[in-house]
Formats: sequence, structure tokens, C-alpha cells
Amino acid sequence: MADSTLAKLIHLIAAPELPELRRAATLVSGSVGTSKDRNLVKALLANLPSDDIDLRLAAIDALGRLRADEALGPLESFVRQGGPELESAVQAASNLGARGVKAMSKIMAEVAPSLRSRVAAVLARSGTGGGLVATAHALVDPDPKVVDAAARSLAAEVPSFTTAQKHALARFLSDSLGPKQELAAKTEAAMLRLLGTLREAKAVDIFWARLGAARTPEVRAAALQALGHDAAPTSAVRLQRLVACAADADFQIVAPALMILKKLPASTKNAKLWLKLLDAPDVATRRFAVEKLAGVETAEVARGLVDQLAHPDRALRDEARQALLCHAKGRQALLDKLLAVEFAEEGWDLARALAPPMKDFADGLRARVLEQAARYHDRDDRRAAPLLYFLREVAPGWTRDELEAKALALRQKKKYAEAAGYYHLLAHDPACAEDIRFELAATGLKLSGHDPAVEARQADHALGQFCRLLQNSAFDLLGCVTKAKWLDVGDLYYLGFHFVEQTHRARDFGKEVLELVVKRSPRSELGKNARKKLNSAGAG
Repeated sequence: MADSTLAKLIHLIAAPELPELRRAATLVSGSVGTSKDRNLVKALLANLPSDDIDLRLAAIDALGRLRADEALGPLESFVRQGGPELESAVQAASNLGARGVKAMSKIMAEVAPSLRSRVAAVLARSGTGGGLVATAHALVDPDPKVVDAAARSLAAEVPSFTTAQKHALARFLSDSLGPKQELAAKTEAAMLRLLGTLREAKAVDIFWARLGAARTPEVRAAALQALGHDAAPTSAVRLQRLVACAADADFQIVAPALMILKKLPASTKNAKLWLKLLDAPDVATRRFAVEKLAGVETAEVARGLVDQLAHPDRALRDEARQALLCHAKGRQALLDKLLAVEFAEEGWDLARALAPPMKDFADGLRARVLEQAARYHDRDDRRAAPLLYFLREVAPGWTRDELEAKALALRQKKKYAEAAGYYHLLAHDPACAEDIRFELAATGLKLSGHDPAVEARQADHALGQFCRLLQNSAFDLLGCVTKAKWLDVGDLYYLGFHFVEQTHRARDFGKEVLELVVKRSPRSELGKNARKKLNSAGAG
């Protein structure tokens, strides 16, 4: 620059009566001058005490661009004061080379944590090697806020670093994280996160070494986040460590571990690895494992999935049940669970889920389910209902025939109460045959107290069943009564006594039943009473 032009510029920098031109000239000077222009440097230094903040900032910036060593002292003062000039002063000092960075590093060791974090943030953005090192050293600061600020600043600048800068930072971090180094958890975690952004292949072992339970959650989480960029591990030892992290109670560890495991397919060979996650305290981990194991068909996997059916989380239960329905071993495990449930409600969920895919399961399994249902039914246990529902859904005809056979066998053994219980089960079907309903009515008649009082007869369920049968004119009710030799005259007398007092078809039925009593036992007391009832009812 010509001496005359430089002189004019210096004149403007020192002209208090022209504040706007003064600031403009100050800003321009940093780009057009050099540190050898002593008068220019002197003029800029003279503006540093100015009351005009914009002028001070412009002077600081210009001195930094000129790399004026004389400015280091005032720059240090600005940094220590912590005012609005701090960031500009640190940037200017970093432009002075090693001397300026060293001065800033010294200040960082002496000032309050709030100022240290501001200084570190600027040095990270300075783009100088010395500034990078100084900021990296701030990661070992005892104040967590300084560590956070330094780590954030460096991470934000990593994409703009040269390859050499990245390698230098990675080397510093790797050395700092060495086995003999003792670091605060905050510092260690920050270094791991930063090292992870550098994608150094040699750093992988450092991350894996920090997944042990002895490490703090913050450190483990940082190591896992760094490993998330790599492919899923194949080493058995590393997989075990990863699974242990996924099964942890702390979600900041669980989440990144699951993201890595998501890359690894499940198979029969590594099923045991995934099964460990089914015992994890976090529901998200269990659901992740269920999703992975959905297509793996082994008895051990089936048992692990069945255990999830007792978990309080409904979504997990539903997903585990659906996974079990996908293959034969799973369905068998569900059936075993259905036969051993503690509560009827649980049984209903399983029965409804199992019925559709098991329409053609073996007769031996049907018999096993029916046997358990019968045991529950005989104890008046509500768990019988879902089992019977399941049987009716998968084999309705077979189930009907088996229940009818049980009822008939019990009735033939004169176990009328037990037989009536099975006939009731059959009668629940709206399509139940009339002969079955007759068996229900007749066994009920054997159990009736035969109380002749009108109120008692109106409440008698057995008489109600006979009344229902009478509504079907196509059904030969009298013929069935006549053939039922196991109904004694006492049963018949009570039946006829009730219906002969009715009207129309019911009255005719009652008359015929009383006549049957007279025919079978004419000389007995009941036979004589039957004649009297017929006469009193006008049916004699």
C-alpha cells in the first residue's frame, strides 16, 4: 500500500470526529496492512480503550489479522475481564501463533469455569493447530461445564478439520483414554463421543473396553453411541458385552445397544443370546427380543416367549403370543400354557388366539385338552370355559360327541348331578338336539326335590326344560319319557302332576304321564294318587 494511502487510513482510524469512518477504516486495516506497519499497529492499539464497543471489536479483529504481537497483552486483559470482547480477543490471540495460544491456555487454567468454556469454544473454531490442542486439553478440566463446552465446540468443527488435524485430535484422545489414565467420568464420556465422530478404526477397541458394568452409565452410553457407526460385531465376547448393555436398567445404555443389535439377525445358532434379553427390566428390550425371535423355531425360544405372557405390559404379551403362533413349537407351547393357566381370563386370551391356527390338531391333543377341561368342570373351576371354547372352535362335532358320551356314562352310573353338568354344557349350543335337551330335563328331574307347591314347581329348572321341549310339536316327548326306564314312578308322578294342571298340549302331556304312572304301578300309593289327580283335573 502506498505510504500516502496508509497515512490517510491511519488518520481516519484516529479521527474521533468521524466515528463511522473511523470504524470502517479500522475494519479495512486488518485486510490491507501488515504487522510491519508500526504506525498502523500503534493507531489500532490506541483504539482498544475506546468507549465505542464496535470500534474496540473492530480494532481487536484488525490486530489479530495483522498478527501484531504487541496486541497480546491487551488481548489477554480483555479475555480475563470476560466482557463482550472475549471471543474476538481469543480469536485474535490464536492468530498470533503458538505464543497467543499458549497465553490463552494459561488464562484458561486461571479464570472461572464460565470464562474457560467461552475460551475453549473459540479456540475450537479458530482453525489453528495450537487452538485445537488447547481446546482438547480443556476436556480434562475439572468443571463439567467447561468439558461440555469444549466437546460441543470440537464436535461441531470436526467436519471442517483437515485429515492431519483429525488424526492429531484422535491421537490425543486415544492417548488420554489409555489404560493407565485416570479420567473423570464426564471427561471420559466427552472424549469417547468426540473420538467416535472422528471414525478412527484403531479406536474401536477403546470403545469396546468401556462397556463393562464397572463403568459409569454415561461412559458406557458414549462408547455405545460411538460404536453405532460400525457394523454389528461377530466376536462372541463383544456380543455378550453388547447384550449385557441391552439388558441394563438404564435406558441411555439400552437404546444405543439395541440400535447396534438391530443390525444382527437372529437364528437358531445365536438364539441363546437373544433369550437373555427376554429377562431385561426394560419393556422395550423385551419387545425388541420378541421381534427378533419371532421366526426362530426352537423349544427353548418357545418357552422364553411363553414366559412373556405373564408380563404386566399388554403390548409385550400380545407380541409374544403372536410370535408363538407363527410356528408349530410355539403353538404347542401356547397349548401347554393354556392347560396350566392360573386364571380363567388368561385362558380366554390364549384360547381365542390359538383356536384359528389349530383347526386340524391331533386327536391325542384334543383328548388331553378335554381331560383337563373335564377336571376343571368337575371342580366347578372357571378355567374349564376357555378350554371348552377352544375345543368347540377347533373340533365342534368331536367335542359334542365326547361331552355327550361323558354325560351318558355318568347318567348310566346314576351320577345324575355330574351328568346334568355335562348336559348343561351341551345345551349351551343353540343348535343342541332335542334328545340332548331331554336328557338334561330328565336328569334334572332326578335331582328335583319334587316339591308339589306351586311356587316350587314354577322355579324348578327341570320342569322348565320339559316345558321348552313341549313347544316343539315335532318332538315325541312322551315317547322319550316312556323309553326312559331310569325315571321312576316318583319322577313321573311329579312331572304329570305339574303339567296336568296346565292347558292344551301341556295338559294332555301331563295326563298321559299320570296314566303311565297308573299303568306301571297301579297298586302303589303313587298310582292311586295319580288316579285321584286325573279325576280332580277332569282328565280321568
